[in-house]
Amino acid sequence: MRAVTICAMAISVPLMAAAAWAQSASLSERLGALAPTANRGTCPGNPNSLGVARVVEIDTTGGPGFGFEHFKAYDFLRDGEVVLTFDDGPWPGNTPAVLKALAEQCTKAVFFPIGKHAMWHPEFLKQVAAAGHTIGSHTWSHADLSKLTPDQAKEEIEKGVSAVRVALGQPEASFFRFPALRHSPELLAYLSTRNIGIFSTDMDSFDFKMRKSEQVVDSVMSKLKKHGKGIVLMHDFQHATSMALPELLVQLKSNGYKIVQVKAKEPVQTLAEYDQQLEKELGGGTGNSRPILSVVRTISE
Repeated sequence: MRAVTICAMAISVPLMAAAAWAQSASLSERLGALAPTANRGTCPGNPNSLGVARVVEIDTTGGPGFGFEHFKAYDFLRDGEVVLTFDDGPWPGNTPAVLKALAEQCTKAVFFPIGKHAMWHPEFLKQVAAAGHTIGSHTWSHADLSKLTPDQAKEEIEKGVSAVRVALGQPEASFFRFPALRHSPELLAYLSTRNIGIFSTDMDSFDFKMRKSEQVVDSVMSKLKKHGKGIVLMHDFQHATSMALPELLVQLKSNGYKIVQVKAKEPVQTLAEYDQQLEKELGGGTGNSRPILSVVRTISE
């Protein structure tokens, strides 16, 4: 029964009908029924946009894991469905370019920012949130947690979670991705106690090894052709990926793939000690700060 309750569609139905349906439906039925087709035919300037075919809400109680590279309990994607994910941002130039490409196709993704980057560039992370994308976390400094002591690893996780909250001015989704996808049983157990969902991947683009945009497109499309569906790992930190995304999204559409947007049922619960530490470092946080270009600009050189 736990698998039935972990993933549910973000939908609105009459309460009595929903209760009766929830008692009798299988997992695949609960994921598939009444799936919204947001954006289809309503994307400004792009009536043939990729859009979002389905919105899935995840109950992260107990720290469920997703992505067949490491976790096989919850296969919520149908054939042809894709979840786009981006790690290591936000980053000047690249993250805005990724957002622009996604906006032009009226589609959504999940972002896993590094805590330091979020604190350095909160204005770009706020743009991610404002565009309606899901935001999780990806540690404070992208350290390899498998090489740290348990206490050091937990601090990396929690500081990263709080950094995203401080940068956004609000808590993010209760999703986390390990750097390099390296985790230990102890850290999985810890995230379970924190009710934070863990995202691995179904296919890694390895875009960080690529310098040409066409290489990124070929990597993703060839792996999707092989697997038929999946959670795709990319990096909004990488310039080649930011340049590849417009063409990649076009190819996803032309090849009949459909985007699934993933949301968390509840926001992450940050720990006060780390919130206070980071707010102090930034002189009270960035929740109400304006983008730097609206505060300081060059008027003469």
